[in-house]
Amino acid sequence: MTDREIDEALEKAARVPHEIPAELLTGIGGAIKPSLRPVRLLPPSWVLTAGLVVISAAVAFIGAARVGLQGVNTLGYSACVLILSSLLILMWLAAEKVVSSWIPGSRNRMSAAALLVVVSIALLSVFGLVFDDYRTTHFAAAGLACLRAGLLQAVVAAVLALVLVRRGLAVNPASAGLVAGVLAGLAGVTMLELQCTNFQALHVLFWHALVVPVSAAAGAVTGWLLARLRNN
Repeated sequence: MTDREIDEALEKAARVPHEIPAELLTGIGGAIKPSLRPVRLLPPSWVLTAGLVVISAAVAFIGAARVGLQGVNTLGYSACVLILSSLLILMWLAAEKVVSSWIPGSRNRMSAAALLVVVSIALLSVFGLVFDDYRTTHFAAAGLACLRAGLLQAVVAAVLALVLVRRGLAVNPASAGLVAGVLAGLAGVTMLELQCTNFQALHVLFWHALVVPVSAAAGAVTGWLLARLRNN
């Protein structure tokens, strides 16, 4: 058989209609139809973003209030305004990224890694401006206690945030987990700023700021593991 004959045979086969029996189509439609339900639209992105910020701020405030708001009561007015306003802005930035990560096709202004870098640099810059006591009394013991408290608060914030965006779909679970971890970590940092009275610069610059990257790493690993379990 020549190449021309093979081409003619393939063209002839392509022209042959492959009709699907009407009974089969009716059966498929009848099997699918009972499971179809109308889809409830997601709220606007700004509503979800505002909801995530409110959740994170509320978790931070309630967590700090359980122990006492000694930190914010001891700091000066200008320092409180600078720190808390900066944290709220960073929360909004992280919340926007969380929402875009859970809605396929959303416009992404920055990557998850870039968000983590921006938030970390911003925190270090603000803390560096406010705190200037460079003593290191009980550096490790006090620092580990704050790190643990901040991460526990971050877990609460992350769970509540995921409840809000549960109807979305994370196309990249590891990236979505990372940005959710950044937002949750900011809730933990906010709680520490409200209640911690250790104003030593290195304590705040290292242990308080460390909550965000540790929470982000935990979120990324969790998202990756969940994706692996779902695909297996």
